[in-house]
Amino acid sequence: MAAAPVGPGAAFFEVLDRHRASLVAALRRGGPEASAQGTRLASSAQVLASIENIMQDIITSLARNEAPAFTIDNRSSWENIKFEDSVGLQMVAHCTTRKIKSNSLKSVKKFALILKILSMIYKLVQSNTYATKRDIYYTDSQLFGTQTVVDDIINDISCMLRVPRRSLHILSTSKGLIAGNLRYIEEDGTKVHCPCGTTAVAVPSNIQGIRNLITDAKFLLIVEKDATFQRLLDDDFCNKMSPCIMVTGKGVPDLNTRLLVKKLWDSFHIPVFTLVDADPHGIEIMCIYKYGSRSMSFEAHNLTVPAMRWLGLLPSDIKRLNVPRDSLIPLTKPDQGKLDSILKRPYITCQPFWRREMEIMAESKMKAEIQALTSLSSDYLSRVYLPNKLKFGGWI
Repeated sequence: MAAAPVGPGAAFFEVLDRHRASLVAALRRGGPEASAQGTRLASSAQVLASIENIMQDIITSLARNEAPAFTIDNRSSWENIKFEDSVGLQMVAHCTTRKIKSNSLKSVKKFALILKILSMIYKLVQSNTYATKRDIYYTDSQLFGTQTVVDDIINDISCMLRVPRRSLHILSTSKGLIAGNLRYIEEDGTKVHCPCGTTAVAVPSNIQGIRNLITDAKFLLIVEKDATFQRLLDDDFCNKMSPCIMVTGKGVPDLNTRLLVKKLWDSFHIPVFTLVDADPHGIEIMCIYKYGSRSMSFEAHNLTVPAMRWLGLLPSDIKRLNVPRDSLIPLTKPDQGKLDSILKRPYITCQPFWRREMEIMAESKMKAEIQALTSLSSDYLSRVYLPNKLKFGGWI
């Protein structure tokens, strides 16, 4: 039997405030330096000087009749990653590298593309202008081939120069959405008042440029999927549980959505909860918000919120709530492989409750989307599940 619905009110906020101290302390254990590092950007002069040094190395190699090469950190290897519970996944100081050689048939094209994009970045920084990754791709789409090629090279350059990507004056088109109790001013002076009703606003493309953030929100809820986010808006969840903020990255979050979540945490230190599907893909997305990813581990201080908590959908909730079996989905082989991979990651050792939830999933061989709760009632998620979870501390 499901618990009776709990309406918003003083009791909810009293419980949340009671838990707030422990939630906030989780990241503050890392010390004030952790937050400070997350806001540090390289100056334009530093970026220009770094690019000039790389160009000088190339000229020196040519003068010696040697083939120039770029030395790139290997961002895809777990051997180059360390874990700190106050920050998340970080690249080790002396990691393995790979050479992008100008005299190798396998890498000469990538060498040329890195050189081309470096020259474009230099012009952007020098002129104090910005471009999106899409803009760069369309300067010569036939040469680049795909947008993924451009994205990967930009991340390699950011890692090679040891600067956050936005210091390169390259922006991403945001796909995320935000709603709830939040106001801010964008870099161009536009005042944004996020709605609490049935609509949302796009996550800004220049997170570093937003200022004067104001909120009375008691918590931030990150929603994995756009469909669930829109359903909560339709159910007027933000007003019913006001004041709060809701964010969705529409699946795997883009960089801007992650930067926004980090900025909200750094600015307000309100509890941050995640609502994801009870499947390996949903857990993976939650881990990206909380601990970061291998490919962006060199920028962990700017992107992770280790104090984040898993609110739902928990695999243990499926049995507890008697979700009908025909609403569940069998785990596939790729699902099982993903689950096994996550269980081996370094941060799972400090998350025994997470491990237990994943073991429940593995034992049942079943997964569930958040929409499975509609089998209990059409508005069960917003009317019963989330209010009860938030009131009684049902997160891990």
